[in-house]
Amino acid sequence: MTTSLSQATSTTADVIPNHVRSARRGLILFFVFLIPLSTVGYWLTFINGKWIVLLMWTPALASLITRLLLHEGFADISLRLGGRRTLKSIPVVFLLPIAVGLTAYGIAWITGLAHFVAPKTYLIAHPIAIFILFLLANTTLGTIYGLLGSIGEEVGWRGYMLTRLIDAQVPRPVLLSGIIWGVWHLPLMLVGLYYASPILFLSIVLFMISVTSFGYVIAYLRLTTGSIWPAVFLHSAWNAIIQNVFDLFTQGDSVLLWTGESGVFVALTLLAVAFIFSRRQCAMLRTLPKQGEPLV
Repeated sequence: MTTSLSQATSTTADVIPNHVRSARRGLILFFVFLIPLSTVGYWLTFINGKWIVLLMWTPALASLITRLLLHEGFADISLRLGGRRTLKSIPVVFLLPIAVGLTAYGIAWITGLAHFVAPKTYLIAHPIAIFILFLLANTTLGTIYGLLGSIGEEVGWRGYMLTRLIDAQVPRPVLLSGIIWGVWHLPLMLVGLYYASPILFLSIVLFMISVTSFGYVIAYLRLTTGSIWPAVFLHSAWNAIIQNVFDLFTQGDSVLLWTGESGVFVALTLLAVAFIFSRRQCAMLRTLPKQGEPLV
C-alpha cells in the first residue's frame, strides 16, 4: 500500500471485519495493562530514578501480556532487520538527531538565548573538539547503551500500539500514537524529573509538539522498513545525542525555554521535520513479507 503518513489508516466498511475487531480488542487490553504497569513504574521511578528502565519497559510488558492472552503471536513485532530498507534508514537514525540538534541549539547559541559551554572534564582541548568527541561517543556507545530502554518502549509503542491503531481503522493513527506517547511521559514533567521551564504549561505544550512530531519520524521508519529496529535505534540515538551532548553543552538562565525536548526551537524544528515526513508517499509495510514474497 502506497500512501502518506498523514493518511495512514484503513477504510471503514459497513460490517466490521474480524481483524478490525481483533485489533480493537487488543488495543483495549493493551491499555488495561499499560496503565497499572506504568503507574507502578512511575511510583518506583519517583522513589529512585534508577527504575526508569523498568518504566520504559512497561509498554513492552503490556503488549506482550496482551499478545499472550489473545494468542496473537509475536511475529508482527517485526524483529527482522528488513534488509536494504533498514540499511537505507541508517542516515536518518544517526544524522537526524544531529541535524535537529545543530539547527535548534545552534539558533539558541547564535542568538545568545543560550550559551555553548563545554562541561568540565579531564580533557584539555578546545570546547569544539570536546563537543565532537562527546558526539562521536554518544552516536556509537551512547546509542548502544540506550537500547536497553528504547527497545522496551518501541516494542510496545511501534511494535504493537501503532500497528493495532492502523488495523483498528482509528483515524490518524500515527498522530494519535504520538499524542499517547507524549502524554505517557507527562508525569515525569509534572514532578520535575524531566526537562521543563518555570512556565510548566508552556513546557508541556512544547513537549507534546516535539514528541508527537518525532513520532511521525519513528513511525515512518517502522512502517517503511517493516522492521522495529530502525525505530529502536533512532529512539536510542535521539536520547543519547540530544540529552547527553547538546543539552550537556548548553547553559543559560532560560535554557529550558529554548532548548531541550520542551524547548521552543526543538519543538519548531521537529514540527518542520514531521511535516516533511508526513507528506512523503511511501509503501507501508505492516510486517515484513515472508521469504520469497515481494515487499510491495
